[in-house]
Amino acid sequence: MAKESTSTVSKTELKFPSRYNVVLINDDYTPMDFVIQLLIEIFNRSINEAKDITMQIHENGKGVAGTYSHEVAEQKHAESVMISRHHGHPLKIIIEKMQ
Repeated sequence: MAKESTSTVSKTELKFPSRYNVVLINDDYTPMDFVIQLLIEIFNRSINEAKDITMQIHENGKGVAGTYSHEVAEQKHAESVMISRHHGHPLKIIIEKMQ
């Protein structure tokens, strides 16, 4: 009797973790200077980037403060909301999954 040999081939597919945008929503109450400071301190933006994002929020109704993994996005969101409320601002901040 002849001996049969078989081999197993396994395929591993790598999937990178999803990325999430932290989005600031425009309102009529939160001062632009506060938003700029928040973008610099929490989202590590330069002064020019912070000003550009703030203008985008003002003109388009919302703007992306940063893109992160889910855990980091949640942390940035929580810190931003806490600081905004502490200073008496109703700034709305949301997390959106990137497509």
